[in-house]
Amino acid sequence: MNGAIGTRQALLVIDGQPQAVAVGATVKGVRLLSLSPTQAEVEIAGARRTLTLGAGPVRVAGGSGGGGGREIVLTAGAGGHFMTAGAINGRAANFMVDTGATSVAMGQADADRMGLDYKNSTRRGFAETANGRVPAYGITLTSVRIGDVEVANVEAVVLPAAMPHILLGNSFLTRFQMKRENDVMRLEKRPN
Repeated sequence: MNGAIGTRQALLVIDGQPQAVAVGATVKGVRLLSLSPTQAEVEIAGARRTLTLGAGPVRVAGGSGGGGGREIVLTAGAGGHFMTAGAINGRAANFMVDTGATSVAMGQADADRMGLDYKNSTRRGFAETANGRVPAYGITLTSVRIGDVEVANVEAVVLPAAMPHILLGNSFLTRFQMKRENDVMRLEKRPN
């Protein structure tokens, strides 16, 4: 999502071309379901996706909408960060790729919003962050999904700090062959 035109149209990049799409309208197979100041919910081939304002574009290839996709293509956004919308255990999530994070990491507010039972985790400890050592709860996510690509049983940590994005760390990224060319990152799912 590149922007909004008033409260009833979103500026979306579809097949590399900017398109003004009204709520309820369909352009090149993309239907705009709803629009807020920072997000747009769209439907593509029967699958709903949440797009975040300013996040890098995402293209998904090789799947049928059921989580069987094999490739994620991300474009760097502001500041060179790779960001995308997706889902954890079927609940909406906004991710930022972090190759320096050991696992998927999120703040307690996101974990609470998604109904994750981290407080009863037997894997409690501490995590070293940019802000120092903080308590952490280790959990296993049933699924992490970006577009049509889904990965099961992904290790994660829940931290007490407020975080603007969920860090997509190596517990997810190591399931893929990663290639970066300039501002484009390709994640191709490794065979199971």
